[in-house]
Amino acid sequence: MGVYNVHERLITAKESEVGTLIDTLACGEDDRLWPGRVWEEMEFDRPLGVGAVGGHGPVRYTVAAYVPGTWVRFTFTGPRGFHGFHEFTVLPVDAERTALRHTIAMRITGLARITWPLAFRSAHDAVLEDCLDLAELACTGTIARKARWSPYVRLLRAVERLSLRLAPARA
Repeated sequence: MGVYNVHERLITAKESEVGTLIDTLACGEDDRLWPGRVWEEMEFDRPLGVGAVGGHGPVRYTVAAYVPGTWVRFTFTGPRGFHGFHEFTVLPVDAERTALRHTIAMRITGLARITWPLAFRSAHDAVLEDCLDLAELACTGTIARKARWSPYVRLLRAVERLSLRLAPARA
């Protein structure tokens, strides 16, 4: 099964300003794009660059390509059944507006044919809209239309929190 998923936000800011946000990915407290305070943090085994290995939560990947301030592509290594990539791209529209786009292009096999539509897709959509909110806020100081989690995403997050609380009791 093929998955092609795109999230994009038009931001009233110069290409260079939006591009610097990509360069902060996985920089802990200095990360201005990834919503690591609400979602699992994006982490790598070294600074952002080709060959860095990491991910967020159960989603694992390797940095396959990186053009600072412009584009970063990650190739999936997990979960099992995710075959493809995801990427952030900065696209200048004109001198004062820039599009920030996130794209997933992957083939899913095995159990991922069930887990992607039941859990990962909704959570992915929510985290990406949260990313775009952070980008807009960082570049403009405001968010024109703040993303809202669906009731289903809130349920998934509640189940995740509950499972984390119960996990040590089972060990």
